[in-house]
Amino acid sequence: MDWSIQDIARIAGTTSRTLRHYDGIGLLRPTRIGSNGYRFYDRDSLVRLQRILLLRDLGLGLPAIARVLADREDAAPALRDHLGWLRGEQERLARQIASVETTIHAVESGAEIMAEEMFDGFDHTRYKEEVEQRWGREAYAASDRWWRGMTPQERQEWKERQERLASDWTAAAARGAAPDSDEAQELARRHADWLAGIPGTPGYGAGAPPAAYLTGLGDMYVADPRFGANYGGVEGATFVRDALRIYAAAHPA
Repeated sequence: MDWSIQDIARIAGTTSRTLRHYDGIGLLRPTRIGSNGYRFYDRDSLVRLQRILLLRDLGLGLPAIARVLADREDAAPALRDHLGWLRGEQERLARQIASVETTIHAVESGAEIMAEEMFDGFDHTRYKEEVEQRWGREAYAASDRWWRGMTPQERQEWKERQERLASDWTAAAARGAAPDSDEAQELARRHADWLAGIPGTPGYGAGAPPAAYLTGLGDMYVADPRFGANYGGVEGATFVRDALRIYAAAHPA
């Protein structure tokens, strides 16, 4: 069974123009082209399109997506990595929904509003427990004050910086870069600089996080699929961890 380009565009929530562009750059070829010139896609093509859309939602550009797909042709393991990330997002969104429903009820009924409940599930509290357990309550409080004090534009710029860094890590891993390569070590330097700019992070204001912090963070990326999903899954997170270990050993703080 196969589907026409119009069917796929409708089902996937995209456009025929986008699908033709994916064909043009070699990212998603149609299975066949009918006598009327229409493109048709089979089951495997749908699986590949799902992976493309998932990677795009993670913030990867099309060249990086192409490299990831070429590096991990077996769809099932890659999709399992995506599934772990999606389940984490599902949990967070469920908490947000419950939080907003509680606020609506309080507003409509005149009941007391509980501030602690209003913001459960929002980005800035997503890893509150992990931060407090690993680095203390003051570390979380400092980063939380910093995040709340940002303007919307500053928050967007920070998110874009984070997404570019994650995308560049993923692309380097997909290309098969070695953890001790110049490319990987430059990414590790950028990663350390990014972390050093977050209040509450060990080493904040000192120019760079301590080596033990970088290596511990790398271990967490591999152990926790919620974090590893930012780098394309376990394989990408392992690459980041190994590069950070090498960088930390060369730049002890």
